[in-house]
Amino acid sequence: MDKVDCVVIGAGVVGLAVARALALQGREVMVLEAANAIGTGTSSRNSEVIHAGIYYPQGSLKALLCVPGKQLLYDYCGQRGVGHQRCGKLIVATSEAQAAELRGIMAKAAANGVNDLVLLTREQATSMEPQLACVAAVHSPGTGIVDSHALMLALQGDLEHAGGFVVFNSPLAHAQCGQGAITLVAQDGTELEASSVVNAAGLQAPALAAHFAGLDPAFVPPAYYAKGNYFTLSGRSPFSRLIYPVPEPAAQLAGLGVHLTIDLGGQAKFGPDVQWVDSPDDLLVDPSRGEAFYAEVRKYWPALPDGALLPGYAGIRPKIQPPGAPARDFVIEGPRTHGVPGLVNLFGIESPGLTSSLAIGSHVASMLRA
Repeated sequence: MDKVDCVVIGAGVVGLAVARALALQGREVMVLEAANAIGTGTSSRNSEVIHAGIYYPQGSLKALLCVPGKQLLYDYCGQRGVGHQRCGKLIVATSEAQAAELRGIMAKAAANGVNDLVLLTREQATSMEPQLACVAAVHSPGTGIVDSHALMLALQGDLEHAGGFVVFNSPLAHAQCGQGAITLVAQDGTELEASSVVNAAGLQAPALAAHFAGLDPAFVPPAYYAKGNYFTLSGRSPFSRLIYPVPEPAAQLAGLGVHLTIDLGGQAKFGPDVQWVDSPDDLLVDPSRGEAFYAEVRKYWPALPDGALLPGYAGIRPKIQPPGAPARDFVIEGPRTHGVPGLVNLFGIESPGLTSSLAIGSHVASMLRA
């Protein structure tokens, strides 16, 4: 049986960041990826936003990893030449009731260490974005966008330069957790023994963990799938910044509302919405959902022309709470929690997982070094 020091399961942005961090410690690292390429799941089907760390509860892993992760990501992209832009975003209130919530958003951000937000009047906001309709807004200059695939290629390059490697088309069937090592069994029957294993399989992480013999099932959350559909804007975007609505309390349980983002090529897209589905493979965009998008977008951009929204793509959020339940924090559990030596499970790594990826990598590497 082949033996390796560290195995990371999943070559999405978080798995690659974890593998890179372990390899930079001088450890032998292998990444096992079920697909035939890096980042084919949630990592390539999102808004590609670098989040500031505004919305998350103080002291949560999302806050503690997003805020430093944002700076790590900006620095890394600058050093590696990864395409990115610190374009900023506006959180817009389209009613007086929403305007009253803006100071609460700023206070939550400040508690997380985000101190660069600016409260804007309607006149100040529309002077920045003339097509915008709002009562008031908050400007977040630290928000940005990133080329997620270029980021993953850079992480993979760092991993390989440090001696690690990625093995594609390697889906796992199950594992046996022992005191000295963890034996991984691939679907083709191949066995591999590892001292440390990181389950960063994203949407598949709970199902995979359920097949780890020796891991108490109490530490494996159920998986739920919140599909997010995106519609692209035909024609040129009238906005140069990202535009987010004030989160509605009920909607915020699953997402941040239908917002406008811009990619590095200037293409504007709207989304994601929230559509609970039964399968992580349900990725088709139903054109009929566009009607609801028009209604939401016109709250802050009344001039959106009829017929301007085209079905784009969809992604799946790896939720670990059911519809209607409060949003859960990232779950990153190591031996001190579940008692299995050498094993770290990552569950529910949705937004801001991309922003937090480098910080998550350092966090997991430190857990396995302790």
